[in-house]
Amino acid sequence: MLTDLVDLEGGSFRMGSTRFYPEEAPAHTVTVAPFAIERHPVTNAQFAEFVDDTGYRTVAERPPDPALYPGASPHDLVPGALVFRPTAGPVDLRDWRQWWEWTPGADWRHPFGPDSSVDDRPEHPVVQVCYSDAAAYARWAGRRLPTEAEWEFAAGAGSTAVYAWGDEPAPGGQLMANTWQGAFPYRNDGALGWAGTSPVGTFPANGFGLVDMIGNVWEWTTTRFAGHHRVNPPPPPTCCPPADPDPAVNQALKGGSHLCAPEYCHRYRPSARSPQSQDSATTHIGFRCAASPV
Repeated sequence: MLTDLVDLEGGSFRMGSTRFYPEEAPAHTVTVAPFAIERHPVTNAQFAEFVDDTGYRTVAERPPDPALYPGASPHDLVPGALVFRPTAGPVDLRDWRQWWEWTPGADWRHPFGPDSSVDDRPEHPVVQVCYSDAAAYARWAGRRLPTEAEWEFAAGAGSTAVYAWGDEPAPGGQLMANTWQGAFPYRNDGALGWAGTSPVGTFPANGFGLVDMIGNVWEWTTTRFAGHHRVNPPPPPTCCPPADPDPAVNQALKGGSHLCAPEYCHRYRPSARSPQSQDSATTHIGFRCAASPV
């Protein structure tokens, strides 16, 4: 069953920020047309329905094309994906390779490797899906992926606050999103008991009634990433993304994830953004669909 869509009237809002990371600047006024967006990220159960109906194989389940990865070891050119592994203790936070590991056999059904499973996580957001996988699901659902501007408009819900819920990260001590709790990347005390993804809707909805816009998993958008906002960007694409991902092209991710911690990734905010190559599948990236008015 598809996620219900929440209709948004669109309008003008201030996109971006000058208070945190340089790629979020400049703050500028953007107008989005009316659109609809799914209330929560696509879940494992929903993605399984898509796969059962179509026989689709995700990029992580296929051997990489050697032509796209010149110089890569044949040992690495096998189906797999990136898996987060906590470190044994404090490490240099400038080197992400200390906690990310290429894992043969990791895919959406087995997010941490061939011995893992999502059988007991039907309502968790699907992960280990790259940009092309998310686009394929959206086509099957008769929907599309949102642009970065649409996504940020939906996450902010008409507010100019730092976070989707206000200017305090945990108002009154209440945890508002699934983000890293503890010392990154070696100790995670869990967000409401969840160390990793949580079932969609575990945390409060925003002002538009949307859940998990912040935290849990990063989400793909159709906007190509640039080192800063383009005040007059080109029109959004009018056709679907390509079926095969391009490892040389980065898309803009939005929303932060369960791995975001203030000392490393203070990106659990509507204006935050992150680049990710189209072929990347990881344990902290998912997606939700949008739709244009009929």
